[in-house]
This record gives sequence, C-alpha cells and structure tokens, in this order.
Amino acid sequence: MTDTIDDIASEDVPAVESPPGGWRAVAAKEVADHLLSGRFVVLMGVLGIATAAAVFAASGGLRDLGTDTEGITALFLKLFTVAADPVPQSLLFFVGFLAPLLGIMFGFDSVSGERSQGTLPRLLSQPIHRDEVILGKFVAGLAVVTIMLISLVLFVSGIGIFRLGVVPSPGEISRLAVWLVFTIIYVGFWLALATLCSVLAKRAATSVMIPVGIWLVLTVFGGFLISAAAGIISPRDGSEAGEAAYVSTVQSVSQLSPVTLYDLGSNVLLEPDSRVLLASGLVSVEQLDRALITELSLTQSLAVLWPQIAILLAMTSVMFALAYVSFMRDEVRA
Repeated sequence: MTDTIDDIASEDVPAVESPPGGWRAVAAKEVADHLLSGRFVVLMGVLGIATAAAVFAASGGLRDLGTDTEGITALFLKLFTVAADPVPQSLLFFVGFLAPLLGIMFGFDSVSGERSQGTLPRLLSQPIHRDEVILGKFVAGLAVVTIMLISLVLFVSGIGIFRLGVVPSPGEISRLAVWLVFTIIYVGFWLALATLCSVLAKRAATSVMIPVGIWLVLTVFGGFLISAAAGIISPRDGSEAGEAAYVSTVQSVSQLSPVTLYDLGSNVLLEPDSRVLLASGLVSVEQLDRALITELSLTQSLAVLWPQIAILLAMTSVMFALAYVSFMRDEVRA
C-alpha cells in the first residue's frame, strides 16, 4: 500500500546536525589566516623591537651595577620592570601599552570583515551553529595572542640569560607564568571589546576606531579621569579625613579601568618585594639599591592581587557575553 501525501508529510525529516567541535574548525581556519596575515608580522615586529630595546637597556644597566646586584631580590624579573638609559621606559611599560593592540587588531574585523566581504551569510549557512562561529573566532584570536606573548617571554628570557648569565629560579619562572596568564586575560578583554564592536558596527573601519579610541583615552587620560571622578565623589577640603576619603575613592574608581588593573597587577607579580599596589614601570636602576630585600612568595602576592584578577576576568567575560548575545540576535541577510 503506497503512502499517502499526508503520511509522507507527517514523517520526521532528520535535521542537518552541526558537526561535533564545529567551533574548532572555525578556530583552526582563523588561526591559520591570522598567522599568515600581514598584521601578525607587523605587530610581532613592533612588539619584538620595542621589547628587545627595553631588555637590552635593562640588562646593560643591571650589568653596570656589578657586585651591587647581589642584594637585589628576583634579579631576573628586573629585566621586565627596570628602565635604564637610553630607553626611558621598562619592558613592562611597552607590553602594557602595546598588548591591547594585539586584541584589537585580531578582533575588530572578526564579524564586520565577513559582513563587508559578503561572506557572513555563506559562513552561517554551513552546518555549524551560530554560537560556534563567534566562539571559534574569539578562541582563534586568543590563541594567536597567546603564541605571540609566549614567544615574547621566551625571547626576553633568552636575551636576559645571555646578557646577565643568570638563570631564572623556579619561583621566578612561576611568577612569569602567572603574569603571562594575567596578560592573556588582559588582552582577552580588548579582544572581546573589539569583537563586540565588530558585531555591532557594519564596517570594519568603525569597529576598529571605537576600541582604539577607548584604549587611547584610558591609557593617556586614564589618570586624569580617575582623579577628576574621585574629586567629584570625594572633594578635597584640605583636612586629613578629606584626603583619606579622596585617596580611598581614587583606589576604588581605578578598579574600573582595565589598564590600571593590569598595571597594578603586573607590578605585584613581577616585583616580589611589593606589598602594595603601585603603578608599574616606575623603577629605575638607581632605585634598586633602596628596594626592600624581603621577598614575598607567589601565594602571598596572589593574596594581594586576587581582586584585580577577578575584576579583570569578570570584565573580559562580560564583554564576550555581550558580543555573544549580540551576534546571536544579529539579523544576517544574504
């Protein structure tokens, strides 16, 4: 007996299932494209030149101290935090200044670039869930950033061992590893912000201008904005109580800036004798002999730092969640 039209129509037609690990396929494709792109070569070159200049200057300054370096704690980590002539800033300063560009450059056109090229509808028509597309693109950008930062740390470590003849201790290696993870989280925030702008903006030019503008404002004018906001919340009246309230407000408001969070956290991680949160990149070779000689353990430093890590991780998660939700609700037309 032949099936009627109604019987055929009532049969369940198997839906096209997304292949397992679809985001991995997207991530692998994006990683290959990033590694072969011109922006990867340019960014790696700029970051490599800046850090090489800083570490050569720092290692030269440390070598000039001669026997005075015997009382310095965590000598190898001073390669990252010391500023010496002729480079006026430390390696940590250059990493903190340039690292956000890595996240922005690998995220600003993740969606807007596909949209402007007309390939986004074709990509979403593949048997891959939409959420796996945005996840794969974000993971790919973070993977490339991780490769660059690991290469940078190994490069600097090699120069330091060659120039100083000092091998990092297990404690210093642990601190560098934690700092590397902390830096990846920091760059992940800017990558998530650039991805969000890429989803919301229709053009890649617009999606890159917004995060770059935010980065410049927070980097160049961040201190002024924090002081101005603290002055409005807790006006300085010249009294001791007023000054204490102002300083407390400055510390609270500064927690809203990812740039400040990264600077403070990096200072605690790479300066084992640091017990308070101070701005990084302000240590000179001449100041090393006046530094505290009591070294904190990594666990003790993390006890000081964990609020900054938690806040920065929360900021990164929120930014990616906003990009994820925006992309899932975005209407894509062929």
